[in-house]
Amino acid sequence: MPATEPSPSVASAFAPACVGNVGVGFDILGHTLAGAGDRAQVRRIDEPVVRIAAIEGVVRDLPLEAERNTAGAALLALRAGRALSHGFELTLHKGIALGSGMAGSAASCVAALIAANALLDEPLPREALYGFAMDGEAVASGGRHGDNVGPQLLGGLVLATATRLVRIPVPAAWHCALVHPHCVLETRRARAALAGSYALSDFVTQSANLAQVIAGCWRGDAVLVREGLKDVLVEPRRAPLVPNFPRVQQAALDHGALGASISGAGPSVFGWFEDASRATAAADAMRAAFAEAGLDSDVLVGPIDGPGAQLLA
Repeated sequence: MPATEPSPSVASAFAPACVGNVGVGFDILGHTLAGAGDRAQVRRIDEPVVRIAAIEGVVRDLPLEAERNTAGAALLALRAGRALSHGFELTLHKGIALGSGMAGSAASCVAALIAANALLDEPLPREALYGFAMDGEAVASGGRHGDNVGPQLLGGLVLATATRLVRIPVPAAWHCALVHPHCVLETRRARAALAGSYALSDFVTQSANLAQVIAGCWRGDAVLVREGLKDVLVEPRRAPLVPNFPRVQQAALDHGALGASISGAGPSVFGWFEDASRATAAADAMRAAFAEAGLDSDVLVGPIDGPGAQLLA
């Protein structure tokens, strides 16, 4: 009988940025977007602990205590969930700014999990990492939700329920333009803005809109998506937190967007388009609208059916 291959001792992984909520799918719908992301290097160690060795990149002043760090908490959950006798040492390379609405905290924990999973004697399928990723994400957001970590695990547009991930097909030509202004909006502050009561009629409208977006993506029907991509619940309460949001949103709509809204908790704003050329033109106009408020910004344009996290060589 051939000898069993020993598990590797070090692995690295990359997780891309993500558009959370997609307007109408608060906490349950998101899609990845190429062009930015976080990288994690994980070392398998004999000590039964999770240790963060260093945090590098665009963000460095994050907690080094594993239980207070999204990536560290995700690895702690993996150790506990799999009753592992060994531990992990983690180095994070941050490529996504915190408080950007681009799922930086989620990218860190997903990249760490993908790398750590490769070091297990019996690696798990991606879907089996979902709960551990939500445990990590909860450190930053205060709740377990999968609209960022789900798409980062699977890639593309994903419906992320409490227990299940469903990848939703999207026409390859459809693109997203995301504009990230150089300001910070903390997730907890953005969630606090949602406190209060809501009209039942708004829930009915939002449910119909979400259904139209999902059905439209599945059928490749831009008319359905255009009718549905209108957030009547969350956007009205968070819009005042995003500088010059009405002008940025209108710039996207003026360039043919199927819809435009706040990415994740903000302050980034995204728009969906039927092709790359319209997305690129809109991104310039959206950036100009942020400039009117005195803010420089970064732009990402890519397919809505974006990549998932990748194990690096």
